[in-house]
Amino acid sequence: MRKKQESVETCRPTWRSKPKWATRRSSLRRRQLLSQSDGTIIRQHDVFYNCSSGRLKLRDFMDGSGQLIFYERPDTDGPKLSRYSISPTSDPQSLQTVLSDALGVKGEVRKERRLFLIGQTRVHLDTVEGLGHYMELEVVMRPQQTLEEGQQVAEGLMEQLGVSRESLVTGAYVDLLLKGPTET
Repeated sequence: MRKKQESVETCRPTWRSKPKWATRRSSLRRRQLLSQSDGTIIRQHDVFYNCSSGRLKLRDFMDGSGQLIFYERPDTDGPKLSRYSISPTSDPQSLQTVLSDALGVKGEVRKERRLFLIGQTRVHLDTVEGLGHYMELEVVMRPQQTLEEGQQVAEGLMEQLGVSRESLVTGAYVDLLLKGPTET
C-alpha cells in the first residue's frame, strides 16, 4: 500500500539579503520593536546535497519534522530574487539517508533562528555554528507585486533596520562554511 504523497509547495519569488551583524542585543531590540513581538525560535539542521543546478537541502527541525527544499538564487551582493519549492516530510532522518546515498552531501549547516514578521518580510536572526551571527531578510512577494517593488520593500526595511549595503554577505551559509574561516 502506498503512503499518501505529501504536498509540494512552490512559493512565490522572494527578495533576500543577508548582512552579518555583531551586536545581537541591539539588533534583537530593534526587530522586536518593529515586529511588536519577541519572535519565534527555530532550531534547524540543513543538509545540502550535490545537484547539477540550484540547491537542494533537507531541513530537519529537530522535532521529527522537516522539509525538502530546492531553490535557485544568484550568489550576488545585495537583495536577490529566490525561487523555491518545498515538500514537507515527517521522517527527515530516513530521507537524509536516501538522499545522502543517492546524491552525496555537499555540506551541513546548524543554526538557531529567531523569526520576526515585519509586514510582508520575514526577518531571521541566525546564530550559525562555525560562522557567527547573521540577519536574513526575506520579502515574500505578493502575486501582483513587481520585482522592483519587492526590492524597494527589502531596501526600505534594510534602511529602517540600519543595515548598510557594505555589511551584506554573498552566498549561502553552506558556501561560507565550505570556504573556511575568514577575517571579520
